[in-house]
Amino acid sequence: MSQSINYANPAPLGLMGFGMTTVLLNIHNAGFFPISAMILAMGLCYGGAAQVIAGILEFKKGNTFGLTAFTSYGFFWISLVVLLLFPQLGLEDGPTQATPHAFMAWYLVMWGIFTAFMFIGTLRGNCVLQFIFASLTVLFFLLAIRDFTGNELIGRIAGFEGLICGFSAIYLAMAEVINEQYGRTILPIGEK
Repeated sequence: MSQSINYANPAPLGLMGFGMTTVLLNIHNAGFFPISAMILAMGLCYGGAAQVIAGILEFKKGNTFGLTAFTSYGFFWISLVVLLLFPQLGLEDGPTQATPHAFMAWYLVMWGIFTAFMFIGTLRGNCVLQFIFASLTVLFFLLAIRDFTGNELIGRIAGFEGLICGFSAIYLAMAEVINEQYGRTILPIGEK
């Protein structure tokens, strides 16, 4: 006789790691505060490590989408922190006058393309998850345009758009926790 194991849902952990870190970075992008060690620490520990752990737990549940999303965005945060720290540590020169942030723009374009494909995968999911991936796609492309053009206004717009994206991820994380705890829908997520 086989016994089924009821695993906990790792998605709220990954969504909170993504959402909180996204909000904090986009407070910076919107122009409220300079980038700081607090944002970098959140990027490594919660945005990075917690999402990678959530992705590995999604593997255990057989969820390819969750595995791909959480581990990828976890490593996005880790790589972003490394990209920001390398020039500070003298391990890389950083952008030059000849290439003002163009390489960073291409990095963001690649993440935007990845996210656009992942958005297609959300079309079978709930409405909040669709919104998160749609707004994240827009965020990556806005940030890429900012870096290609050097236009700070686009960067500020991206920051506000990123705040919405991050808070939507926090909402979905808490909706999944609270709805599971109560055994019914307390916070609606537009399930199909």
